[in-house]
Amino acid sequence: SEGHRRVERGTDCVVGFVEHHGRPRTEVMLHGLEQVPRRELAYRGAVFTEMDVDAVLVRRPAVVLVDELAHTNVPGSRHAKRWQDVEELLRAGIDVVSTVNIQHLESLGDVVESITGIRQRETVPDEVVRRADQIELVDMSPQALRRRMAHGNVYQPDKVDAALSNYFRPGNLTALRELALLWTADRVDEYLQQYRGEHGIRSTWQARERIVVGLTGGPEGRTLIRRAARLAEKGAGGEVLAVYIAASDGLTSASPKELAVQRTLVEDLGGTFHHVIGDDIPSSLLEFARGVNATQIVLGVSRRKPWQYVFGPGVSATVARESGPDLDVHLVTHDAVAKGRG
Repeated sequence: SEGHRRVERGTDCVVGFVEHHGRPRTEVMLHGLEQVPRRELAYRGAVFTEMDVDAVLVRRPAVVLVDELAHTNVPGSRHAKRWQDVEELLRAGIDVVSTVNIQHLESLGDVVESITGIRQRETVPDEVVRRADQIELVDMSPQALRRRMAHGNVYQPDKVDAALSNYFRPGNLTALRELALLWTADRVDEYLQQYRGEHGIRSTWQARERIVVGLTGGPEGRTLIRRAARLAEKGAGGEVLAVYIAASDGLTSASPKELAVQRTLVEDLGGTFHHVIGDDIPSSLLEFARGVNATQIVLGVSRRKPWQYVFGPGVSATVARESGPDLDVHLVTHDAVAKGRG
């Protein structure tokens, strides 16, 4: 569809390799598009076809369509993987429109296997896909996809029942769909952070819940991390970032052992741990939160004893006062309240 759209607006776009797998509705869409002849390779007594990289380079279109980015080429090809063919075309100044299924991303191999019971042999490094100028999610509900399969639009009739009852079960498809949505959301977030940095935007854009947990190294940190994780669960795609602010002189009362425990806890809950150097703790914490486009900050109620407030309002109160209208600050009570300086 994208190829036809580009040709209609006058772009020199050709098909480098599109595999229709015998699907009539896909095959008919190739009509009207110029196809670069494939290269034939003999392997183990059979003849296979692959994209002819040299032919595409000679033809030198503005845009080439290259299907199945994670495909492994037949031995004897110039590159082992199709994504390597694509990188050569890009280096030659040819734009590429490609496709990849979420289960073929290298970082998700273990997760996909645990869900489907099948290990994907063909994968593409995430970084290759992340370098794309544009990423478009092609989404479909599991029910709609299963209907397409039942109508014979994906597999031959004799293979439909087996496919529907095995890999393409509703649970598998729902999990794969969620993986695709979350992976794409992370990529969109990278674009957003880049845009904010390029334009010097410091105010919070509340596109997703991003919760910063301020840690002191005290035992209350575990309570704060768990509370933040519960807050993150209430919003789709919520993220937890735990941060410990250390003084530049290296003097600290924090327990390294306790911080290590808290790092493990936040990572086990799907969050990240950050160690920041800063002599003014409230300012450093707020600077970190705004830098990561946080929407909420979770802090513990001060461990200071009442008489210690003569030295100032404390970190929690200062952060709450200076957070501004874009950052919500949660002060969480815990067992160590008013039992020591903090």
